[in-house]
Amino acid sequence: MRRSVLILMITLAGILWAQQSPLPITSYDYATPENSVSAIAIGTGALNITNGDDPFASFSNPALLADNESTSVFTSFRLAGDKELSFWEAASISNTLRAKQFKYFTAVAKNMAFSYQPVASLHISEMDPVAHTSLYYDYKLDKVQMSMGITDKNWPHLAAGLNLKYLSGRLVYLEESIQGNEFQRIHFIDDKVKGFSTDLGFLYHTDSFSYAITAYDLVSGLYWENYPTKTIQRRIATGVSLGSGTSKTTFGVQSKLSKKTDTTYHIGYSNGLTWDGTDYLSGKNRNQGLDFRVGVYSRDFYGADNINFTIGGGYYYQLFRFDFSLNSQGMKMADSEILFAIGIGI
Repeated sequence: MRRSVLILMITLAGILWAQQSPLPITSYDYATPENSVSAIAIGTGALNITNGDDPFASFSNPALLADNESTSVFTSFRLAGDKELSFWEAASISNTLRAKQFKYFTAVAKNMAFSYQPVASLHISEMDPVAHTSLYYDYKLDKVQMSMGITDKNWPHLAAGLNLKYLSGRLVYLEESIQGNEFQRIHFIDDKVKGFSTDLGFLYHTDSFSYAITAYDLVSGLYWENYPTKTIQRRIATGVSLGSGTSKTTFGVQSKLSKKTDTTYHIGYSNGLTWDGTDYLSGKNRNQGLDFRVGVYSRDFYGADNINFTIGGGYYYQLFRFDFSLNSQGMKMADSEILFAIGIGI
């Protein structure tokens, strides 16, 4: 009897499962170069896993926190030109963000950081008069992250770091057919998702040389309420930094951890000017400086349209710091993305 009931339940579950609308999300790939939240990283070729002076360093390599002794609070904002995309093109880009949007917040203390990021935010509502269909798509996914970096006194040049990420979001999807003035539902989804993910980073550094490697979303899981569990696309990045002081040249490679690779090659250069000034009100010396950055990255460097050119700069005055970057594919300014970062440090 029990066996018959179990078989019946499995059969009914299979029938209900077959009637479900398929999820329109086709990829969970968030650690892409253009999705970096750091103006410093974008300015130097959209990859930074070796520069611990970046307030957003824990995003790209938590091992960079190992030598951090300061406290800071920073946030970044993204500006981008509107791009004409079809519904399914936009839906397949799982980390598509609005043209103007808050992008990241991080609070950094000694060897640790707390961060918040709207990983995905996509809203589409359109009607197709040819196919007589109406589509509504709203997908959001937020991330809260704890980061830590460690080192050992016996091995001062080596460091390791870990990111622990909690994710939560919701998908609302509605497809209807239009028959005159009537709408008939074809597919409808209203589902929530929760999940976790981890990054693992390592760093070896001296006064004039640094080497780092980071694995993103190494262990992950996105648990939908009514759909199978999904994993986030794993990626790996490695890079070196040459130079000392304010002048540094970086080289890096980022790729998927899978048979289907999506490798990008990154080159960046940064330099800066620092000087001490006198506060006329207090008479105290004030440290300030300017940074300049330039870089490129591409999958094959075949033709200008396949190359992303990046530039950036920054200014800091005592506790205050401001950075910006511009990421342009093929030097097309209309499609460029601008990232601003602002914050204070102690």
